[in-house]
Amino acid sequence: MASDDLLLHPVRIRIVQALLDGSELTTGELTARLGDIPVATLYRHVAKLSAGGVLTVTGETRVRGAVERRYALDFPNAVVAPETLRTMSTEQHRQAFTVFVATLLADFDRYLDRPEVDLVGDGVSYSQVALWLSDDELDELRRELAESLTARMANKRSSRRIRRMLTTILMPDR
Repeated sequence: MASDDLLLHPVRIRIVQALLDGSELTTGELTARLGDIPVATLYRHVAKLSAGGVLTVTGETRVRGAVERRYALDFPNAVVAPETLRTMSTEQHRQAFTVFVATLLADFDRYLDRPEVDLVGDGVSYSQVALWLSDDELDELRRELAESLTARMANKRSSRRIRRMLTTILMPDR
């Protein structure tokens, strides 16, 4: 599992997001997907994620004398470790959450900047619900969500499917 410093950076979060669907991409393909990130910046952050074990090199190809690497996400290392979360200060959690929410806002801005936006047609939603749950009921809900999401995360890319991002924030209201 990675440290919060490694993962909680806006550019590195976007690189991780690009690979969340199980894709294996070269830095050139990442550049095409994340076109607003300068190439040198992208290479630097891919190198940091690779050195930190978040990205794994899945293949290498010689291209005009250079070696082009193909990267995949190492899912167990793409989350902040529970022991790290426990030892972070309140201020560190605030900073991490700010980066997380800022990235979410930037994602939504990129969606809204498209030439044609149809929130209803695209299935876009944002909502909040209040649930009264015991610890056991919360554990059950988390298991059910994990099972449902894991089954759908196995879906392969196809012409009938659109990649969609689901973001969750769960916290007590105390």
